[in-house]
Amino acid sequence: MSLTLSLDFQYLTSIEKLWSALTDPSKLAKWVMENDFKPVVGYRFQFRTEPNEWWDGVIEGEVIIVDEPNCLSYTWASAGEQHTVVWTLQALEDGKVNLHLEQTGFSNAQGLEGAKYGWSGWCAKLEKVLEQ
Repeated sequence: MSLTLSLDFQYLTSIEKLWSALTDPSKLAKWVMENDFKPVVGYRFQFRTEPNEWWDGVIEGEVIIVDEPNCLSYTWASAGEQHTVVWTLQALEDGKVNLHLEQTGFSNAQGLEGAKYGWSGWCAKLEKVLEQ
């Protein structure tokens, strides 16, 4: 059985600035991890952080969808699991943008809760990146 994480975040920014924060590797590094990301369908990339005794610190990915500035999707493979991450951006009223995250492919609730915790923290950092 595959579990799905679904989260929404709202930011006071432009959809273009939010898209840039999702796709520019230097901006991604400020709120997720160091990476060699390129928003090109089929491009293989890595997110990298300090390894620990349980994990090598590497997330392997491949870009699946680039629909600027509305939708970005990529695979997220780490620790023996492969997930699919989909970001959907929607401009709202009053200068806000809704960022919807859907991550599918979790094999257990512990992994799902860990991802929820991780993305919630990263998306709080994203808010600070958008203010720069």
